[in-house]
Amino acid sequence: MTPQPASSATFSALGIRPDILRVLDVRKLVTPTPIQHQAIPVALEGKDVVGIAQTGTGKTWAFGIPLLQRLAEHGGRALVLVPTRELAAQVEESLLVFAPTVGLRTAVFVGGASFGRQRDMLRANPRVLIATPGRLNDHLEQGTITLKEVKILVLDEADRMLDMGFKPQIERILKHVPRERQTMLFSATMPQDILRLANTHMKTPLRIEVAPQGTAAQNVEQELFIVRREEKLRLLENLLQEYHGTVLLFSRTKHGAKKITHSIHAMGHTAAEIHANRSLGQRREALQGFKNGRYRVLVATDIASRGIDVTAIETVINFDLPDDPSDYVHRIGRTARAGREGRAISFATPDQAKDIRNIESLIRTSLRRKPLPVLPPARIPVAGSTTSSFDGAQQERRPWQHHQSRQGGGRPFQGKKNWGRRR
Repeated sequence: MTPQPASSATFSALGIRPDILRVLDVRKLVTPTPIQHQAIPVALEGKDVVGIAQTGTGKTWAFGIPLLQRLAEHGGRALVLVPTRELAAQVEESLLVFAPTVGLRTAVFVGGASFGRQRDMLRANPRVLIATPGRLNDHLEQGTITLKEVKILVLDEADRMLDMGFKPQIERILKHVPRERQTMLFSATMPQDILRLANTHMKTPLRIEVAPQGTAAQNVEQELFIVRREEKLRLLENLLQEYHGTVLLFSRTKHGAKKITHSIHAMGHTAAEIHANRSLGQRREALQGFKNGRYRVLVATDIASRGIDVTAIETVINFDLPDDPSDYVHRIGRTARAGREGRAISFATPDQAKDIRNIESLIRTSLRRKPLPVLPPARIPVAGSTTSSFDGAQQERRPWQHHQSRQGGGRPFQGKKNWGRRR
């Protein structure tokens, strides 16, 4: 489907039922986003949809409104598969704006939460199931859930699910879902794996693309610092003093995220961390504390790049460049949401020229280089420590250094290039 402008469109012109329109009216929402304008009418007809839209464009309502309306009118259940716990909570929060109005219950099934409690939730007959693939497969294997009544299947952030290795689990889930169903697939990019998935499991889907792949979020001022690894924390301290708003900071590894968080505390700022080593309760507390202002800085790995729906994030800092250039687009899409302006600042070491070129090639623009400011002096080492109170976050040894220390020297470790990628 060829993208059409949504400037003159209103929600009332899309075929949405009156009770849902009243909820939108109460919230003073009149004009749909481009992805909503194009996807909602098609989805309301029961057609399969492949939607390509960058993060922060309102695609949850693009599938959520038709999903709820069709369930209310035709019965059955809907299943929404998402890659992360955070995104599952975000999707449920978005659907709960309308679900009570049409008399539908939702339930979330993610790892880290009580299995028994999730089993009990099914007794309330939720009509919308929101799940991560791993936990849903656990329920399927134990026979605590059935998907025989699923009439609508949504794969949200499909590219991220495949990146995280969920393809085998998705294939197992699809064996439990009736073949006669409506399927909607939403993704920020369209790699070949997504095309194969769509061709195999969807019926002549309509493709809706509201922005070219790699399009960065609008209203984001993008800046780049070339900085030595050992100076990154001092540059971060300078920026946290210069900019006073909320900050979402990305680390490449969960180990680095933990150390950076401790360093930010030492700088005198409130911060929390969110990554795969944190429990579900800890991740929820960190995200909620960031939303309500208890924490100024949220330090995250890419597990959070598509699962945080906070409209007031002023600055995104890429403390480490992502392994995958497309993750750069998703990261900076966490700022400048809902028409606001935002800033994205990236740190790159002098040997990362190729990584910078890959990002610039994807987003089809050059990142604005900024000269390093005068950096604060390194902190005085704390008692009993061999490093400063926050410079230690950059003292992680490389894999080959660990290898040498265990083996007593010898050739550097020649491990995989993406060592440390697991989040």
